[in-house]
Amino acid sequence: MLSARSLFQEIIDNDDSFRLFCSIAASGEAQGGWENGRIAELLPASMRELAPKVTRHGADEDKHGRIFQALMHKRGLTPTEVPVETDYTALLERRGIGLAHDKLRRDEPLAELDIITYLAHSRVTEERAAGQMEMLTRHFGDHPELGKAVRMISHDEDNHLAYCHEELLRLARAGHGRTIQRILRECAHAEIVVYRDVSLAVMAHMGRILKWPAVKSVVLAAGIRAVYGYERLAGWRRMVSLRMPERRNALGGPATSAPEFA
Repeated sequence: MLSARSLFQEIIDNDDSFRLFCSIAASGEAQGGWENGRIAELLPASMRELAPKVTRHGADEDKHGRIFQALMHKRGLTPTEVPVETDYTALLERRGIGLAHDKLRRDEPLAELDIITYLAHSRVTEERAAGQMEMLTRHFGDHPELGKAVRMISHDEDNHLAYCHEELLRLARAGHGRTIQRILRECAHAEIVVYRDVSLAVMAHMGRILKWPAVKSVVLAAGIRAVYGYERLAGWRRMVSLRMPERRNALGGPATSAPEFA
């Protein structure tokens, strides 16, 4: 039976597909760490109070990248090149979602609108990340090789999502509500397209590595497109709603370390 658990089990049981999976994940996390680090450095004076939380966000992403690197290292694997069509972060940037890397490379303070854009973009992408990690934790939280890693990352992603909700609600109360909703909608509609395209690309690469029969690849692609159809119709709304999280001040403390994955 084709299920998320059986599919991912195939991927982690094969060194080549596991290497590609971890390489894609590590690359995305490293990009997120760099972006947050630069944003923390370039915060406008009026929003400097966010610096510790943005820094913590970046430190968590860097930690996740190291975790995926360590998972490969434990198998004696080295990272492989990430195919451009699977680079979720770069494809979002190409669509104008989030803050452009060119802007982040300049040593010029960001504007308040840039920070609202960053938080709205993060609220959408962290929704995706939290959902994916929740699924992995549900199926592999007790896995001897992956369990501790996916539980740790899932906890962090939930914190990141809570932080985005709380900060965006604070900014909405300060009068930025319409701007926030506009950017959230733009991000959500772009993200579901990129997620579909990246999912199709990743599954195509996995299919070639694992030598899946054509019918299996067709069924998986149809499933990905069906999810996209639902998200385009109604599912995107979950990415733009804002609610006060149960975890308040989720990024208010220092980043937790992961020495076992060093």
